[in-house]
Amino acid sequence: MRETIVLVVDDEAQIRRVVRNALDNDVTRIIEAATGRQGIDMAAAERPSLIILDLGLPDIDGANVCREIRKWLQSPIIVLSARHSDAEKIALLDSGADDYMTKPFSTSELQARVRAHLRRYATISAGDADETVLQKDGVVIDMLKPSLTRGGIPVHLTRTEWELLRALARHAGRTLTHQQIFRAVWGNSFREAQQNLRVHIRSLRQKIEADPVRPTLIITEPGVGYRLEYP
Repeated sequence: MRETIVLVVDDEAQIRRVVRNALDNDVTRIIEAATGRQGIDMAAAERPSLIILDLGLPDIDGANVCREIRKWLQSPIIVLSARHSDAEKIALLDSGADDYMTKPFSTSELQARVRAHLRRYATISAGDADETVLQKDGVVIDMLKPSLTRGGIPVHLTRTEWELLRALARHAGRTLTHQQIFRAVWGNSFREAQQNLRVHIRSLRQKIEADPVRPTLIITEPGVGYRLEYP
């Protein structure tokens, strides 16, 4: 079994210590870098299972570090930042980050997100991401057949709804930006996608959510995109 290595790239020793203490029981090894260049070099040498990356690094902006690492490493990247704007979140996710947490952050939430991303990455690495059966709250999604049931009753989805659900399920637990969803479902037809995404999300929620007004499966990240919340 491959050891689980987490790389923490942050110029603040206190933040690195908080992250290290939070994840010490969940991973095999934690390695640290204080600059962007060190982070890139350590990612290349160690091939970590997951990276926690600060944006405000002293030498290279965290977004550029993310883009550089993403060229040759597919491990999940969780960004930590004191910046809160939706535009920055969207730019980071489009640059290859898998998740975004603002400082100060909850250590228990960080632990949960790290576990979720490690599970998802292990599934993708095994080569069977599309064959995964996802289950939560009585909803079962079989991506291989494909089929969807709610409370044991088959639910019919349109072709577009299936493509939308497939895109979200492939990255379960990760927020996909509107642009990422547009490309996955509609290709280059961005104008059509912008007009119809909310309509299809609403329709999909009506079919799979116990309470579409208070969804627990398809979560909206305001101004950014959507996430399929599965264990």
